[in-house]
Amino acid sequence: MNVLEDPSGLAELQKLGARSVPVLSRGTKFTFGQSTKQIVDFLGLNENSGPQLSTDELAARVDKFMGAALELIPLMPYDRLGTHVPGRPRSYRTLGFHLFRVVDAFLGANEGTQLVQSMFGEEPAADADTATLVAYGEKVRQRFRDWWAKGDTSADKRLDTYYGPQSLHELMERTTWHCGQHVRQYMMLLDKEGIGHRQPLVATDFAKLPMPQNVWDG
Repeated sequence: MNVLEDPSGLAELQKLGARSVPVLSRGTKFTFGQSTKQIVDFLGLNENSGPQLSTDELAARVDKFMGAALELIPLMPYDRLGTHVPGRPRSYRTLGFHLFRVVDAFLGANEGTQLVQSMFGEEPAADADTATLVAYGEKVRQRFRDWWAKGDTSADKRLDTYYGPQSLHELMERTTWHCGQHVRQYMMLLDKEGIGHRQPLVATDFAKLPMPQNVWDG
């Protein structure tokens, strides 16, 4: 059920006690759809749900994804930044901000701040231009690099999130594919606008990540 298109669906989930989406429900029980391991456990599946990539590999991927975004975002004309992405009330401007905010929130969780869903709903300034988005992205990328070089990067470190405690390794995998999915979307937006680019990401860059099958919801 897509609660963006059917608000009554969210009301049904809230009756179960769920306060955010995505959620997987069965009868009166539910689990948040943020963790592959939680979904597999909830469904009782006999599958390996752990990350397939090491934290070293994930760090390299997320850094590459942010680098690709920093290359792509300046290509979008300012007068198109207010346009909404397909099927969702999110502007190109917000998407360019959000893909870095995902990593920023992950870094906050590593510093002891609980990861809450509202962090992903934060918006850039309404008139933010590409230079502003790039400056934010460069700041987050450098912060990530500094953390990876000098911070506590223990794979089994427990981090506090709104869908329960997660290992650093698990949350890092989610952060990586989440960021990558949005960069993948930004490439398609440029294509949609008829703006040429060199396709900085290809299928192999997403290998062994639990990427959504579709570029856009639905």
